[in-house]
Amino acid sequence: MKRNIKSIKYIICGLFVSFFFITSCDLERNPLDQFAENDFWTDEDNALLALTGIYKTEILFNSPEYTPTDWWSYGGLVFMEFPTDNAYDRRGANSNFHRMTNGTLLANNAYINAYWSNSYKKIARCNRFLEGIDQLTDSPELAARLKAEAQFLRASQYFYLSQFFGDVPLVTKTLTRDEANVVPKNAKAEIMSFLVDEFTKSAAGLPRFKDLEASETGRASKQAALAFLGRTLLSEKRYAEAAKAYEEIIGYGDNIIDPDYSSLFIPSNENSAENILSMQYLQDLAGNAMPQHAYPVKDGGWCLINVGGSLFEAYDFIDGTSFSYESSLYNPENLGENRDPRLDYTMYYDGATFKGSKFNCHPDSDSKDKIASGQTTQTGLMMRKYFDEGFNGNLNSYGANIPIIRYAEVLLSYLEAKLEAGDPISQDLLDQTINRVRGRSSVGMPPVTVTNADQLRPVLRNERRVELGMEGIRYWDLLRWEIAHEVLNGPILGAPYPGSTRVSPLPDGTIDKYGRWYVLSRAFRKDQDYHWPIPQSEQNINPNLR
Repeated sequence: MKRNIKSIKYIICGLFVSFFFITSCDLERNPLDQFAENDFWTDEDNALLALTGIYKTEILFNSPEYTPTDWWSYGGLVFMEFPTDNAYDRRGANSNFHRMTNGTLLANNAYINAYWSNSYKKIARCNRFLEGIDQLTDSPELAARLKAEAQFLRASQYFYLSQFFGDVPLVTKTLTRDEANVVPKNAKAEIMSFLVDEFTKSAAGLPRFKDLEASETGRASKQAALAFLGRTLLSEKRYAEAAKAYEEIIGYGDNIIDPDYSSLFIPSNENSAENILSMQYLQDLAGNAMPQHAYPVKDGGWCLINVGGSLFEAYDFIDGTSFSYESSLYNPENLGENRDPRLDYTMYYDGATFKGSKFNCHPDSDSKDKIASGQTTQTGLMMRKYFDEGFNGNLNSYGANIPIIRYAEVLLSYLEAKLEAGDPISQDLLDQTINRVRGRSSVGMPPVTVTNADQLRPVLRNERRVELGMEGIRYWDLLRWEIAHEVLNGPILGAPYPGSTRVSPLPDGTIDKYGRWYVLSRAFRKDQDYHWPIPQSEQNINPNLR
């Protein structure tokens, strides 16, 4: 734990560096109220604290995150599963996440405003940092590395902004209030060109993953920058170039596919070499409140994070055949039986044991966790991933990190890039990518042998879904694959309860033939929901953003 504690201490110290607090317009220059600028940048410790201030942004510690504070916080990353077919927000129609895909997304959505404003706060800090760090002349090597980190952090914000908003202001210097209020939008193509350049430059200036010191856990590496470069190129359908970025990561050999899948998401193994970049938390000192949001009633939680029935159905049977309610391998009394082990590592359901006791949410029960009986599960499927079930501390101060990039994603993305580039798919390529992921000893799913591109594509996309389930990447995948309007429409169904007396009829009044619980519906609009609207509050200030 030493490497985590020291890195988190830097973050805690950074909370008090008022040099980087932003108290006015997100795009304008931060006020100087504690340090003389010229003196500040000549000190190595100050520069490191300033960089930490960029990493942390507005992330909350030891407190529930009701509104997303960062793309990488649990409320910004894990909760990004809510607009997808992987998950459901217990707050239902009142959730601003649900409104992203139910046909009611508007420019006044509080969550898209939070993502926007917090991104530009971080960008402003990066710009300020990049303008000052060259003054650290006594430590040119350190200054070069810190500059590469700030470039990476700024580019990561523009990656998310471009993927979800499209055309946005590209601001690379500190602005006055007047400048900020009239800044124009840049075309998405300009943003993407900037990203390719910035991620390439930052990768060149960052250390390899294996060369990060113990005290540097959570800081960016060369592999992190290359992974974001790969994501950028995938989104632009520049598949051959994306493959090269991923090949570079693979070629270094610093990262692994860990044999123990479930431990990757809990404190005992969160620093595995599979986790290339993670959001850092530390129990009690700088913890997260995800248990408070996610635990069932029996364990003191709010049941906010519900897994969707669609994700449950995406996990194959243990013999590699696709899930079907008609299969003899399906057991309605034990939903995880005969299934891909990652199902039970990711979720639990009625009758399963969670935190040492049985979870009972059956609609005919008198359990305090009975499905849809108040602030209880709405789908009958709850998230297990990220939770050390032996944890008995404060539900608002949990220490598990949130993976941002895993090596498993790199391998699956590499295969996707090769496939979509039209390269021949060999069994050796499958064995080095998708089969390494699904063949880890704790999973042991049969190897994929199909090499035809049209047949492999749905297999690969489903593998990506189940391997990365509840890790905040599904929404982006659906948008870039341009299938969100197909997938995110119609009824949201939960777990099956065949033969139950209490039922939840479908919108047409009928009962699902397999007894699946109807929750609500989505209505993603093809003509307008592939990009979020710029927040109305920003448009009101700056007419150039309309």
